[in-house]
Amino acid sequence: MLGAGSWGTAVAVHLATVGHRVLLWGQNPQHIKLMMKERVNPNYLPGIVFPEQLEPNCDFNYCLAQADHVIIAVPSHAFAQLLTRITNPPKGLTWLTKGVDPSSNELLHELVAKKFGAGFPVAVLSGPSFAKEVARFLPTALTLASTHTSHQKSIHKLMHHNNIRVYMSEDLIGVQLCGAVKNVLAIACGISDGLGYGANAKAALITRGLAEMSRLGLCMGAKSDTFQGLAGLGDLVLTCTDDQSRNRRFGLLLGKGLAIDQAEKQIGQVVEGKHNAAQICSLAKEHQIEMPICGQINALLQNRINATQAVNNLMSRPAKEE
Repeated sequence: MLGAGSWGTAVAVHLATVGHRVLLWGQNPQHIKLMMKERVNPNYLPGIVFPEQLEPNCDFNYCLAQADHVIIAVPSHAFAQLLTRITNPPKGLTWLTKGVDPSSNELLHELVAKKFGAGFPVAVLSGPSFAKEVARFLPTALTLASTHTSHQKSIHKLMHHNNIRVYMSEDLIGVQLCGAVKNVLAIACGISDGLGYGANAKAALITRGLAEMSRLGLCMGAKSDTFQGLAGLGDLVLTCTDDQSRNRRFGLLLGKGLAIDQAEKQIGQVVEGKHNAAQICSLAKEHQIEMPICGQINALLQNRINATQAVNNLMSRPAKEE
């Protein structure tokens, strides 16, 4: 498991609990040493004791050499740099990362294809899943997207048991786009709630946000069913409505008047939506797709407007057919 944040650690705990030897890599040696000593991840997943089969390790090359399966769980802005460190191609790559590459606006499977070839086995695991609930073995359903059948089946066999139910998909584009766009929409819902605008406004943001997500995805070659499934509607509802979502909490703080840097500091972890907004808007512009909610959140994050102006701009748009 390459990435020792909350989500990577939670999946590592899950895999180790069911009997797999898991090497949990992190780039901060002090953090790794602390996890080795305390047998928990105090920074990102406190209170969850590591199974015996889980081994924190900061030796990147050792972890790769030992692994039968490599799963990436770093933030989207660190994904490309991590790829450069993988010199010998593994049997395949799977990632938990949700987002778009910030330097190229490419989906992550496109980065992997450039490095290892178009036929290289990849898969992405996504869906409505908070790390703490997975680590505590609460029921969770996920989507595993891949176009490489044997690799998909091997990862499905690893993950699909006990508290985790995994549904398979071939829609790499749609599943990855859902994971990025829902972060931006969660910020919007947080802002709305922070301003005290109520349940009606939040429901409207979720519904119209799903329409934006679908428009972009279909234009880029995604499948329509994906947006009504776990990676789409499921993850969107979860992220927009529960305060375990750091993107939603970030939006709440912005809606209550905190500055962007202050809000991010208070969250204390990477807020993917803060990075995703500009990337999604660039993709929308490239494909000539209208995404007004994402556009207003991007403008806010670039300090061009404030939270109240963002909502007013959305409410003052001309009426259209749904």
